[in-house]
Amino acid sequence: MDQTLMQQAIQFANDHESLWDRSVSGKFGVHQNDPPPWNRAYGPLHDRGPVSGVVVVDGKTLASWGEPDRADLTFSVAKMYLALLAGVAHDRGLLPDVDEPVVKRLKGIGFDSEHNAPITWRHLLTQTSEWEGERFGISDQADRYRAVSFGVPPNGKKGDARPLQAPGTYWEYNDVRINQLSYALLHLFRQPLPDVFREAITRPIGASENWRWVGYDNAWVDIDGKRMPSVPGGSHWGGGMSIGSRDQALIGQMLLNGGKANDGRQVLSSAWIEAMRQPTALAPYYGFLIWLNHQGKVFPSVPESSFFGVGAGSSFTWIEPERRMVVIVRWLQSEHADGLFGRILKAVDAA
Repeated sequence: MDQTLMQQAIQFANDHESLWDRSVSGKFGVHQNDPPPWNRAYGPLHDRGPVSGVVVVDGKTLASWGEPDRADLTFSVAKMYLALLAGVAHDRGLLPDVDEPVVKRLKGIGFDSEHNAPITWRHLLTQTSEWEGERFGISDQADRYRAVSFGVPPNGKKGDARPLQAPGTYWEYNDVRINQLSYALLHLFRQPLPDVFREAITRPIGASENWRWVGYDNAWVDIDGKRMPSVPGGSHWGGGMSIGSRDQALIGQMLLNGGKANDGRQVLSSAWIEAMRQPTALAPYYGFLIWLNHQGKVFPSVPESSFFGVGAGSSFTWIEPERRMVVIVRWLQSEHADGLFGRILKAVDAA
């Protein structure tokens, strides 16, 4: 690695800090751009840190900057963590077939209607479910016609009542449907998802305990006589996952290792990780709640084999298998991500 080039890359990151205020009292959050009545936070948010990150190759940290141990909001990077939990459920036999309709095992939680009954776990994991309903006071309509940086622009205004298609025939990035997936996983495990995540993922890989995954203020459910939180797959309306960059890098390293922790323990099956990386037919730049660099179109400066967790604000988990590299970047202006990734790649490759 070339230290000078890496320092130049880090300076580039610092020069392009997110335009969001560091305080939640200012311009902060996704919900502010939603149409009413959904343009408010339903759960807690907290102030953010500075531009931060780590570069790890083969398990060795080559560079870090900012506050890499700070437990900061990840926004939609948490979707990747829901995909990991679905993998835990699959490995435990709770979710044996991703193409099985959710309603077959989970009745009475929002999949019973004629429209929703055909929805499978694969549909939810690939954002092709077209699920219709309301979860914790927020209608799926809130995110219809939503535009995202890497998808095809929608032909309509966000929040309007776009006519729904049959499940599995339309791709849409929709956080209410993600929250419905989380709600379904909660009923599958019958224990809070943060507890499962800690037991099955973070402790086995040696991550710290300095993270928290919280739900909306009204997102509490009674299961088997116990009151449990249903956590969102992001922080669109508040709540969500706050975790440090070093811990995120350990999760990325586990994915690079085919589901193994650094001590060799199998945390997640390699078959599930391969399934996560398969392109969705309707959106080949998307797998199981991760972004794929299909034909190099998402981030042209990095290999096609790369895959990502991406969150608003912006937060990135970049996993680059060819160099066995994990890069975590927090609070960067998203339009400069490709420029930063290219600079990091150049620094790592330099003799």
